[in-house]
Amino acid sequence: MGHRAVLAARGFRGAGESLEAAVIREIYEEAGVVVADPEYRGSQPWPFPASLMLGFEAHIAPGTSSEPRPDGTELRELRWFTREQLGAEVEAGRVILPGPASIARAIIEDWCGGPIGEAS
Repeated sequence: MGHRAVLAARGFRGAGESLEAAVIREIYEEAGVVVADPEYRGSQPWPFPASLMLGFEAHIAPGTSSEPRPDGTELRELRWFTREQLGAEVEAGRVILPGPASIARAIIEDWCGGPIGEAS
């Protein structure tokens, strides 16, 4: 199995498209990374009418490049971190995490093994 990817992308599910297929498509379109085996992690209300934010984790697909290629529109920059690197970047103020009530923050902190940054 490929490396575990914790990556935030936002988008919409197309008509007739499964949630898992939407995750794979959105990550590829926005980050240029092919992921596999998306796993649902949770949801939260989203401030647009009739919208819901869904959280997934996925693995980088075996045999594919993990080199990110941000699309320049939705994502301008994309970097990979180890848990230790992320903690250090947050502590130094070079990385700002999503808000503590967000599904994105919950997924990141689960990956890190507990609260990081201002929530720790």
